Amino acid sequence: MKKEHISAWFQSLQDDICTEINNLENKNVFQEDRWEREGGGGGRSRAITGEIIEKGGVNFSAVHGKMPSKIANALGIAPNNFFATGVSIVLHPKNPMLPIIHMNVRYFETDQGDWWFGGGIDVTPHYVDINDAIFFHSFLKEKCDSYGDQWYPKFKTWADDYFFIKHRNETRGIGGIFFDRVNDKEFGSKESCFDFVMDIGNSFVPIYITLAERHKNKSYTKSNQEWQYLRRSRYVEFNLVWDRGTKFGLDTNGRTESILMSMPPRAHWVYDHQVVLGSPEDKTQNLLVKGIDWINYKEE
Repeated sequence: MKKEHISAWFQSLQDDICTEINNLENKNVFQEDRWEREGGGGGRSRAITGEIIEKGGVNFSAVHGKMPSKIANALGIAPNNFFATGVSIVLHPKNPMLPIIHMNVRYFETDQGDWWFGGGIDVTPHYVDINDAIFFHSFLKEKCDSYGDQWYPKFKTWADDYFFIKHRNETRGIGGIFFDRVNDKEFGSKESCFDFVMDIGNSFVPIYITLAERHKNKSYTKSNQEWQYLRRSRYVEFNLVWDRGTKFGLDTNGRTESILMSMPPRAHWVYDHQVVLGSPEDKTQNLLVKGIDWINYKEE
């Protein structure tokens, strides 16, 4: 399977997702920038400003060239030429009752024969809705289970560990799945790996449209919005301090505007903010922990 075939599918995934988001917004909400990377390759960045989605992006890239030694050392491989392609999405909704969603699916190879897929999808609610969490994780489990019942628990735990804000001792949200450097050792063949990645990529639309239809028209208060801005600040902290994708993009001379498109339009930092005991905010804060079995979760 050639890298050009994989890259072409990622482009088609970007197109499909953008079409569905436009349908949700009932208008074209994208501003597209086509860009070229000085070291080789380029991409299509599509920024969103809509009525439902306050800010977001659906980005495609396919870049290549000489691998920086810093990246080679981090990956534990010899510096050589690389090719990387994928789609990355972050949506920050206007309504605090609708969660932030992120997905990334990607492929990487070197001219020395190394190759792997990576990616994942996770949800960051401003207010945790148990029914949303059950729906989201059940959907992902069904997709993973079609390749073996070991993958959902493995990739769910990986997401819990990865999307963790260490300096806050809290998860970014309710997790999802995350996987990296997956190849034929896990799935038997390159084709099977790619099938799995395509299934995860195609999960984005049914998941997000379901969540949007549930929450896009719900009423909210100024207090709800202030909490949303606080939760967004945690999202920023994770992306700028811990996210490896952000670091990889910046270290490989990626396009800064595309890399930082994941940032929300506004976020607040309040010194030593404390939630009110027993409040909806307190309930959400107490659920930002690793290891919750969301599919079987029952509220007390």
